[in-house]
Amino acid sequence: MAADQHVVAVDVGGTSIKAALVDRDLRAITTLREPTRRVGEVADVAQIAELINKLGEGHEVVGAGVAVPGIVDDNLGLVRAAVNLGWVDVPLRDQVADATGVPLLVRHDVRTGGLAEFTVGAGKGADDALFLPVGTGIAAAVQVDGRMLGAAGYAGEIGHVVVDPDGAVCGCGTRGCLETLAAAPAFARRYAERTGRTVADAAGVAALLSTDPDARAVWRDAVDALATALLAAVTLFGPAVIVIGGGVAEAGEALVGPVREELLSRLQFQRRPDVVRAALGQDAGRVGAALLGWQAAESH
Repeated sequence: MAADQHVVAVDVGGTSIKAALVDRDLRAITTLREPTRRVGEVADVAQIAELINKLGEGHEVVGAGVAVPGIVDDNLGLVRAAVNLGWVDVPLRDQVADATGVPLLVRHDVRTGGLAEFTVGAGKGADDALFLPVGTGIAAAVQVDGRMLGAAGYAGEIGHVVVDPDGAVCGCGTRGCLETLAAAPAFARRYAERTGRTVADAAGVAALLSTDPDARAVWRDAVDALATALLAAVTLFGPAVIVIGGGVAEAGEALVGPVREELLSRLQFQRRPDVVRAALGQDAGRVGAALLGWQAAESH
């Protein structure tokens, strides 16, 4: 492909949509960010096409990649359900491709971030890898023998593995899911329940670890929950590397170190993976969507 060709990377969220014109070296040439436009309660698909067309003005755009939250069938480009977008069975790939004339791939946002980390990030070179962003929610991207697991959009929901059967009721309706102990909102909620004192977020709990035993207890519970879920994942999928990202991982070794130590202490016959912090941070979605764009261009 010619050096002056580009792709557009789009990262769709419930509150905003980020898009970038990206070159062959995965550098963002131009970026745009807009509030997610809605028609009633439903996010407007046309906005994605408009962003692609706008970024493509004056450039040769040969592909696009779109990262979307929810249950996403990567092969069909079909969003089966995205609660925070109001989408049910939206054929996103076909609709946006028709509106732009650009070859397009659509993938779940965590699998898109995983593609980035496994291709150019902390999991580069590992055929068997797991990407675990710990943020407002928790999901996983799993790669086995060099192939990402999709299962028509249903793979990777590790945040809803039950780690405490007597625990709090999760937003999904199940009791004791991993998210109730280790997703970002759980840290502040559980600290307030334990102490009656408020902190803003998980970073607020992390800031108290050196002085506050209650903060340490909340953090330890989250670490134990993550290790429990990852033990199941390691047993099932055998990753050689586990890449931990997301907002909570901004605490660095304060999170990754204890999770690594606890997980490895529980392994018996299983493969012993490297447990590392994500390399791409907030850029993972953009980089992954750009990689999808180049894949779409090459397959077209």
